[in-house]
Order: sequence, then C-alpha cells, then structure tokens
Amino acid sequence: MSRPLSERRSSGTGEKMEAAAAERGPAASGGGVAPLGPRAVAVPERLQRREAERQREAERRRQEKAAQAVQEEQSGFFVAAFSRERAAIEALLGPGPGQAEEEEAAGRPESLEEAAARLQGLQKLLTDSVRFLAPYEVRQAQEALSRLQGALTAKRQQLQPKKRFAFRARRKEAESAPPAAPAGQLPAESVPPRAPAGQLPAEGEGSGPPLCGFSQAEAQTLELGPSELLQRDVLLADLSDCRVLLRGNPNTLRVRDCRGCTVLCGPVSTSVLVDGCSDCLLVLACQQLRTHRTRDTRIYVQVTSRAIVEDCRGVRFAPYTWSYPGIEGDYESSGLDRGRNNWNLVDDFDWLARDEPSPNWSVIPEQDRITQWD
Repeated sequence: MSRPLSERRSSGTGEKMEAAAAERGPAASGGGVAPLGPRAVAVPERLQRREAERQREAERRRQEKAAQAVQEEQSGFFVAAFSRERAAIEALLGPGPGQAEEEEAAGRPESLEEAAARLQGLQKLLTDSVRFLAPYEVRQAQEALSRLQGALTAKRQQLQPKKRFAFRARRKEAESAPPAAPAGQLPAESVPPRAPAGQLPAEGEGSGPPLCGFSQAEAQTLELGPSELLQRDVLLADLSDCRVLLRGNPNTLRVRDCRGCTVLCGPVSTSVLVDGCSDCLLVLACQQLRTHRTRDTRIYVQVTSRAIVEDCRGVRFAPYTWSYPGIEGDYESSGLDRGRNNWNLVDDFDWLARDEPSPNWSVIPEQDRITQWD
C-alpha cells in the first residue's frame, strides 16, 4: 500500500537533512566538539609570546638590580678604602700652616717617602676602580689626589736646605753667578736676583710647588732633558706656534693657554692638566689626564686611568707612539705600567647620556695617525 504524497515528500526532505548533517560532522548534528580553526589556535600563541616576553623583562630587571647592588657595594668599598688611605697620607705629611710646630715631626724625610709610596698606591686604587665609579666620584678622587700631590711637593720644598747669607765682593758674585735662563724658560734650580720681564717666580719665591718649563714664547723650539725634568713639576704657559720636547720623567705637567703648539713629553709620574688650549698636538704619557676648555686639539696619550674632558670641543685621541733614547728608564722611574693604556676611554663631564657617544671628542682614524715624530 503506497503512502500519501505528503508523507513521501517529508521523508525525502528528512533524508536530505540527515545526509548534509553527516557530511558536516558530528558537531553540526549536536554530538561532539567542533575542531578549532587557524584563527582560534593563534590566540593562545600570542598569549604565550607575551608571557615569555614578560618573563624575559622580569629577568632583565632582576639582573640589573643585582648588578646595581654589586656596583654600590664596590663603590662603598672604594670610598671607605680611599678615605682611610687619604687620612694616613695627610697624617704623614704633617699639620698645615698655623698648627703647632712640635707636630712637624710628621713631615720628616722618611715620612715623606712613605707618603709618596702610599700616594702611588692610592692612585692605583683609583685607576683599578674607575670602571664602576660614577663620574663625580672619579672627579672627587682625582681632585683629592692632586691636593695631596701638591702638599707633598710643598713639604719636600720646605725640607730643602736654605742657602746661607754671606757678604761677598760684587765682582766674585758676578763671576760665579749662573747664566740667565733663555727667554721664556722657567728656572730649573734658581734664577738671578732680577728675573727677565714676564718670567714666572723662581723656586722659593712663590707659595706654590717648584716649577720648570716655558712661558710666553712664540715660534720657537724649546727643549728640556732628563736631569732638568726628573720628578719636577713642569708648566707650559702662553706659548704660540712652538715645538716643545720634554725628554725625561716629570712629576706633573700643566699645559695652559697654548695655541698652535706641538708638545712631546716623556712619562709623567702623576697627572697632566691641559687647560685653555687650541689647535695643538699633544703627545703625553701619564696616570691622569684632565682636559678643560680646549678646542680642536689632537692628543696622543698613554693613560692608566680614564681621561676626562670638560668644556671641550673637537678633541681627538690616539695611542701614544713617541719614543726617544732613554725612555725605558723614564718609564721605570715614573712607575707607569707601559702595558696598560686607556687612551680611548674618555669621560665627558658635559655629556651624561650613556647610550649615545659624546660629540665633543672622537678617535683619530688609524690612517690619519702620526707614527714618525722626528
């Protein structure tokens, strides 16, 4: 018996719907879970990447905090050690002016030699610590070292025997008087009673440490040798278009207000100060180098600490390459470590951005460096 037409149509429609549902899978018919598409899978991957980045950033901050703690610990150790040693050196140098004379025993020669040795050790402590010190800490330490060095030099000058006064015939005095220093030269040991116009005071005439060097000269070649320079404080001041050769071991060197000059200097035991110079070529070896108010100057340097520039423009650096007969002995007497040179480690006190190089100084390209100095 055949079914009615309406039933056959309904049955056919149901079969078609069941077949379509079977093709779509169990999720379409209400059974099971539909598989995730590509877009749905991408969402947890992004979350995983964000979580990984967050963890990396947390680890980086943790390491920075640990490094900062180590740096602060090292800085604190340096400050404490430096203060202790500075106090010991000051005690060896004795009291300053206006204090009781009975305490002057602290300034005896043997105490001064110990103070000099400890001052060298203090300089080495600073040299070894500059990599983790803040710039202002380096500056304060260097200023303290300069003051101690000046006090040591002044004490040594006080202990030098004074000349006895005696009446002599004027003629004998004239015959025995040393020749006057060349024009522009600062005296090495003593000067005639009447110094030439423009000459700086001789030793003992001023209140500062003894000096030798040159001043107020123009377009000259000026030279000092080992015996004139050994552990002396050297000043080059107000020179113009001069060539200066310092073959020996000075204690300190100051180059002040020079223009268009070439200065070649042997190993300096302590510090070099360059101030107010322009268009100069300086060849220096020292423990400390400070450059102030200087423009368009090339510096070939060996320095065991970090060099410092302040209020400078157009200063360029290269490694020290000058040599002369006897320089090995001058290195030994200076105490400089010839194998250590931080010529390209420069702190600019006017440039505080650590992620960008200072525009005030640069390195001389190798192809432009001078290798022959004669």
